[in-house]
Amino acid sequence: MKAKELRDLTRDELGERAKELSRELFNLRFQKATGQLGNTAMIPKTKRDLARVKTLLRASDISTKTK
Repeated sequence: MKAKELRDLTRDELGERAKELSRELFNLRFQKATGQLGNTAMIPKTKRDLARVKTLLRASDISTKTK
């Protein structure tokens, strides 16, 4: 998911998206450990997406505190 698309989401939607990505990352790691993961490139992609969401959540925390 692109950062531009994420910026359009509300804070609650970003929190929900972070939960989904964390769950997905867990499932991908589990599949890798059991040998069921076909596309291993999904793990770093999911980690990057999760980092983007967390960065935007953190930025919104800082911006609300300074106002």
